[in-house]
Amino acid sequence: MKAESVPVDVGAGSEPVSDDPYALRAGDVLEPPSDLRGTVKRLGPGMILSAAVVGSGELITTTSLGAKAGFVLLWLVIASALVKVWVQMELARWTILTGKTALAGYSQVAPKVGRVGWINVLWILMDFAKMLQRGGMIGGTAAAFSILAPIGGGDPLGHTSLTAWTVIVVVSVVALMYTNRYGLVEKAGFITVVIFTLSTVALAVGLPWTEFPYSGADLGSGLTLSIPAGTLGFAVAMFGITGVGADEMTTYTYWCLEKGYARWTGPDDGTEARAKRAEGWIRVMRTDALVSWLICTLCTLSFYVIGAAILHRQGLVPEGNEMISTLSRMYTDTLGPWGKYLFLAGAIAVLYSTIIASTASVPRLWTNTLGLLGLLDWKNVTTRQRTIRVLTVVLPPLWAAFYLFLQEPVLMVQAGGIAGGIFLVAVVIAVWRLRSTEVAPRFRRNPALNAALVLSSAAIGALGIYSVLDVFGLGVGS
Repeated sequence: MKAESVPVDVGAGSEPVSDDPYALRAGDVLEPPSDLRGTVKRLGPGMILSAAVVGSGELITTTSLGAKAGFVLLWLVIASALVKVWVQMELARWTILTGKTALAGYSQVAPKVGRVGWINVLWILMDFAKMLQRGGMIGGTAAAFSILAPIGGGDPLGHTSLTAWTVIVVVSVVALMYTNRYGLVEKAGFITVVIFTLSTVALAVGLPWTEFPYSGADLGSGLTLSIPAGTLGFAVAMFGITGVGADEMTTYTYWCLEKGYARWTGPDDGTEARAKRAEGWIRVMRTDALVSWLICTLCTLSFYVIGAAILHRQGLVPEGNEMISTLSRMYTDTLGPWGKYLFLAGAIAVLYSTIIASTASVPRLWTNTLGLLGLLDWKNVTTRQRTIRVLTVVLPPLWAAFYLFLQEPVLMVQAGGIAGGIFLVAVVIAVWRLRSTEVAPRFRRNPALNAALVLSSAAIGALGIYSVLDVFGLGVGS
């Protein structure tokens, strides 16, 4: 049966394309830009990625780690932000060359478990843990709204106000994302990430002129490669969730496809023209990924330094529903009482954009998974869009229910981070397998990128081993 035509919004600056953003057709090919201005116009997937990363990882986990450990784990923050982008770019390059999603690639990696691969099964298990993380983000957003405008009187963080704001947040996100438009997600991510990134970096840079200064010696103490007792769980979660995590790497391939990088490259007809188009669009993707990496790195380092300089010195660690109130001390203790409102507005912007990114991406991944399992036809545009919309309505309330039951947003985000850290190893295995079987040698000749990929893979492998040992009580911190 022929799929019904569904209009696709590919964002600002894009050319008209076919009705299926995941299909490669000769009629959709487009020459890549040859200058910086043209390249900038084609960026976009990285902004969605930044929105997904900054909210939970940087604002919650990284700041909490700084509050708990002080400056001593600065080296791990730098490593976390630095190493993972190379795996992300390698996976996205494979997607542009093949037109396949990451989950489809994972299903090709043996051994098989029924119709899918073992990495797909691991992704399903990880995503159940990630539901806790997304619930924590919804809870953090509801808490920020509740402090700004409590509902029902009494304690702003009381059950009535938190529940009411949780419902409002979920309903608004579902309504916004129900149309399933890529361009809307891209714009929302761009606006919120830029605003909060600029304000957070400015605060971190300005701390030396406040009553919570830090020195070169403080920064130097964070480069000693040590992990203090009692911070291992936070450290593992932080490495798994900050920067580009395993789920963001996976999701990035979908946004690259919907933006048009693979479509504009066209089907592989074996011609030199197609190979050159592929090289051009891969260059655009790398620029997009590196811009996103720069934003995430600046936010990661800024949040960690702020947490270490302000919260750690006062013995404040974000916990439970008081998380947002504690985090707001980063602003009120330096900027005065009005800083609380600046922080709350920024926290809402970043957390809300993260929820938007998750609400847009996770239904796509689950729909693709159902297709790989043979439960629906992923290639049928009508079926795919209908299923994505149903999951867009169903999943966010489920995440919110976890928060309302547990009421521990920091621990919930940490649980998702640990699961993501373990899944990173599986993604690395998949990347090397797909690279060796489906990426032509001409696209693997850059020695600098190859070296970066090797170092990145080694660091992620060490994290995975460390995480598994810790889960079974065999780690250093046990």
